Amino acid sequence: MTETKTSLRVLVVDDEEGMRLGVARVIQGFTIDLPNGQGKVVFSLFHASSGEEALETIAASRPDILLLDHKMNGMSGMDVLERIGGEDSGILTIMITAYASLETAILATKRGAYDFLAKPFTPEDLRGTLRKAVKHLMLQRQARQLAEEKRRCRFEFISVLAHELKAPLAAVEGYLNLLADRTNGEELSAYDDMIRRCSLRMEGMRNLIFELLDMTRIESGLKKRTWETVDVVALARTSTETFLPQAQARRIRIDIDAPETLTMSADRGELEILLNNLISNAVKYNRDGGTVTVTLRADENHVTLAVADTGIGLSAEEQDRLFEDFARIKNDKTRNILGSGLGLSTARKLAKLYEGDITVESQPDQGSTFTAVLGRNTQPETPATDAVTN
Repeated sequence: MTETKTSLRVLVVDDEEGMRLGVARVIQGFTIDLPNGQGKVVFSLFHASSGEEALETIAASRPDILLLDHKMNGMSGMDVLERIGGEDSGILTIMITAYASLETAILATKRGAYDFLAKPFTPEDLRGTLRKAVKHLMLQRQARQLAEEKRRCRFEFISVLAHELKAPLAAVEGYLNLLADRTNGEELSAYDDMIRRCSLRMEGMRNLIFELLDMTRIESGLKKRTWETVDVVALARTSTETFLPQAQARRIRIDIDAPETLTMSADRGELEILLNNLISNAVKYNRDGGTVTVTLRADENHVTLAVADTGIGLSAEEQDRLFEDFARIKNDKTRNILGSGLGLSTARKLAKLYEGDITVESQPDQGSTFTAVLGRNTQPETPATDAVTN
């Protein structure tokens, strides 16, 4: 495997040629190993013999690190620091000075200097200062990347959420306008279908809100977890009863294949969310007259929950993106099925809290089986705060 190398540009600004050449000898071939196998840092070195030349070089090609002499003929290092904007320039500046004083340090720091190197200095002094500067620079870059990723995720989240809410809101508004205009006359029964459709849309939006709350509580680590011994079989029976009316309306049979009892250490609410999401999907995406089979098994260390249906199934491409947030499979078979696309992603996040995962096996027009494997004796993590509860 080729080792990753990060090249940093270093500009040395000093009106003494001997100092510039000495720095070049120390830095030439000098590398710094990054932590966690992230590769090495190597340096590209550039020189400037005056403050004025330094500004021209910076304008042409901005360096990452600036080794800047304090006292020079003409423009001083302080003047250069002020002109480039200090910390706001994105350049890490190390002041080189033979006149170190508290006043100098305070002024240079106010203008954005990161560190100081007092003359005369040894090669190891210079290397040590560069190591510290590189560590700071890498942390800065990681922080900027994380901030950018956070902004991007927030934008995508809001965009998807707005899209998911826009359609049902528009539908409800349209039906309400028809009701207000008495489009179907004065007989109330003529509006029953519109009211039913509004209710369905409202239910979908309410479910979306609940699922968003579940997901954000899990991801933030702020959810208070109540640990206890849970009978998963009893919980599965309760969950199937919840969706029995929907299943019976479409002649879908729900079977449970499980021992009399099966216990594990868990948060009851988390397991309930996981089971509800899997069984709800099995009913929702099933065919009329189909079956849903909930199978529960356990060994000493793991509990396995499998929910199989005889529904519309999934292609290999659809399976690849099924567990992403807001992932909804859209085709002719799913056009009229309401959903947020959060249920399975939330279920997988919950499974990972129990040192497990969820997988799917599916064939188009034959059905799907979702299998969650959970650690049976997982120890709860200490919650970040008890402020947020179920």
